[in-house]
Amino acid sequence: MIQVDHLTRRYGPTTAVNDVSFRIDRGEVVGLLGHNAAGKTTIMKMISGYLEPTAGTIRVGDLEMGPDTRAIQARLGYLPENCPVWPEMTVIDYLDYQASLHGVPEDQRDRAVANAIRRTELKDKAADTIETLSRGYRQRVGVAQALLHDPDVIILDEPTNGLDPNQIRHMRALIRELAQTATVVVSTHILQEVQAVCERVLILRAGELVVDARLDELQQASGLWVRVDGEAADTLGRIEGVTRVEDQGVEDGQRLYLLETKPETAPAVAEAVAAAGLKLYALQPRRRDLETLFAEINEEVAHG
Repeated sequence: MIQVDHLTRRYGPTTAVNDVSFRIDRGEVVGLLGHNAAGKTTIMKMISGYLEPTAGTIRVGDLEMGPDTRAIQARLGYLPENCPVWPEMTVIDYLDYQASLHGVPEDQRDRAVANAIRRTELKDKAADTIETLSRGYRQRVGVAQALLHDPDVIILDEPTNGLDPNQIRHMRALIRELAQTATVVVSTHILQEVQAVCERVLILRAGELVVDARLDELQQASGLWVRVDGEAADTLGRIEGVTRVEDQGVEDGQRLYLLETKPETAPAVAEAVAAAGLKLYALQPRRRDLETLFAEINEEVAHG
């Protein structure tokens, strides 16, 4: 649905996005992650047609950004991080006006507005002026305007910003619902939100794409943790299938090791520890979750 090839954006001598390529298929919910200045917002602005790339191409379906920008924008729903709304307008009037800007036919606008209000749970606030709403409700109004025209692609920049826990749960459910008929790109700095709603993650660092992977692949076991009552590096290093042994130090009189190996090696590890006359206190797979991966990437920046 979205095909990005060698995308680059420069601001004078500064390169905000550097040679980024990825593909997002219809129905996917993809999280876009990265620290400030990593390039997330710049990429979203280019995908939505509000910013021209210095180099590279963006295709949405059979359309290409540039020659078909207006046609692509008609198929997009976009929630910026700081959602622009007119504070003096009521929610329903604002959404009706946005529906006209989105090109929703006049005879279909009432239904489109009512549907957007229902999906974002704004019924009780429909007649209120936007300036009287809390930040969380204003965020819902922003999401509602992005849904009005049933877009093929929905881009949400920090969609849970300002929401309370109940509203966050509703937003997660709404994103999953949207994915049934649209491609959804979610940018957030909250890792839990990505893990809750996304199937795949793109992680940016200093304008470059450093990770493009499915979450279930990232969370697969990668190595073994071993805790024993003494020195065991040589013993563990001789086990077939163990390619690296990292001594993690001593805690409460027990030594912890991280083995670079497959989880299937665990029985051989247990046997080797017993044969060496050592007591085994823990043997478990090492799972690298999204938080761990994100920290490792940023440690590489700090030390690189």
